[in-house]
Amino acid sequence: MSESEERKPVEVLRTPVVLDYTYSAGQSSSRHLRAFGKGKLLGQRCPVDGRVYFPSRGSCPQHGVPIEGEPVELPDRGTIVTYSVNRVPSENIDLELPYAAIQVLLDGADTILFHVLGESSIDDVHMGMRVEAVWKPEEEWDDSVANIRYFRPTGEPDTPFDQYKEHI
Repeated sequence: MSESEERKPVEVLRTPVVLDYTYSAGQSSSRHLRAFGKGKLLGQRCPVDGRVYFPSRGSCPQHGVPIEGEPVELPDRGTIVTYSVNRVPSENIDLELPYAAIQVLLDGADTILFHVLGESSIDDVHMGMRVEAVWKPEEEWDDSVANIRYFRPTGEPDTPFDQYKEHI
């Protein structure tokens, strides 16, 4: 390969990929997804150590025991524990590039939710930032996490690192 060929830019080809599959949610995930259809976020508490898992699960991944009992309703606010900047478009994410993919620790939960950040410059996003969900209009809701369009900054003071460091 000549030096001039090595300096030519690599062309990126757009190759559409479609993955159709059937997912059987089970009892715990079905309850969780139906809650999204009602504008609620439901987790479940481990009977051994009290950790709240969101989304809910049928059993505790740490202790292997069934998670039974009443679901724990969580607020749609939380803290960004980590993030990445995305510069590649996605057909199902209606945000201007670049945007931040975030991992949110919802208030009262012990596990994180992966989502996206809107209404914020990527220069402003940071760990510890307080965020809240922006929901689609209620008439567009279905039983899906997509009912939350994105999270946005609340303007509240940052969460201290010691309060979320174990979730990174």
